Amino acid sequence: MNCDYRFVPLERLGDIESKAVLKATAKAHQALGELKGLAVTMPNQYLLLATLSLQEAKESSEIENIITTQDDLYRSNYKSQQFLSTSAKEVHNYAQALQAGFNTINTTGLLTNNTIIEIQRIIENNSAGFRSQGGTQLVNQQNAQVVYTPPQTAQNIIDLMSDLEKFINDDELSDYDDLVKMALIHHQFESIHPFYDGNGRTGRILNVLYLSKQRLLGAPILYLSRYLNRNKAQYYQNLQEVRDNNNWEPWLLFMLKALQITSQDTLKMIKGLIALMQTYKQTIKAKLPKIYSHELINNLFTHPYTKVEFITQDLNIHRNTASKYLNQLVEIDLLSKHKLGKDNYYLNSELYELLSN
Repeated sequence: MNCDYRFVPLERLGDIESKAVLKATAKAHQALGELKGLAVTMPNQYLLLATLSLQEAKESSEIENIITTQDDLYRSNYKSQQFLSTSAKEVHNYAQALQAGFNTINTTGLLTNNTIIEIQRIIENNSAGFRSQGGTQLVNQQNAQVVYTPPQTAQNIIDLMSDLEKFINDDELSDYDDLVKMALIHHQFESIHPFYDGNGRTGRILNVLYLSKQRLLGAPILYLSRYLNRNKAQYYQNLQEVRDNNNWEPWLLFMLKALQITSQDTLKMIKGLIALMQTYKQTIKAKLPKIYSHELINNLFTHPYTKVEFITQDLNIHRNTASKYLNQLVEIDLLSKHKLGKDNYYLNSELYELLSN
């Protein structure tokens, strides 16, 4: 194994866009464009971000063996800092980091090292910043062999991350396709491995934030980590193939296929979400017209589980009224009621199934 990977500035990699890569790029762009176009038709983009970011967070965290159930995930709440498990808290931290990064890009149009450090801080809930001590190595979990040794000195890490920051934000540095650039940025970041912890999750957030920065997505709703999680062995193998043999094509093709398939899967999910919301709207208007509101629909589709407190806050109504609304929705089979400890949770089963599948 090559533990002395020689970093080359990404803009100087030469002609890495082979015919196969360009074909894969075109397919990924088409799928991504369809996804962006459909997402724009959603009246509430925040709803998509809130709903899908937790799924992205769950899958990305699983790659790092941080496992949580859908129930624990959705019964937890970041705003009130109520979590059913440590893993659920870590997944919620990830989703919060994704949203924080997106908000910064929306405001500044830039994806800087300060933002990257802030993303990692939220994920790990610490302020360690870039590594300043040597000794970090990537180890094969099966046989405990060192697979790769990333840069060891603080100055080397700072220099490499500064170069990466320029590549991310200066479109004039390279004429590679933006999707190829995303794959290059991800590989470079993971190889620099600038943090003590949280590099994998931070790097996967960078993927979707870069696409948002380049206006290829209106919101960071691409469910990319699910594909990477399902193809974890190939993901790590292709990462290492570049370090060992400077062979970029398998890595680029893998990431472009991930973009294409994930865009298609997310497109199906959003179509299902739109259809389901329409069904709920029509049913509530027909059977419970007095309680219908856009705010109520948004609440029911932000997460599969809701509570009296969430309805009270979102609709600005009294607790007793919120409880009455929820029980009426249970009576017409749009929600089911579940007790956990002292709390009652109301489950949108169809949304739960859509997100789980």
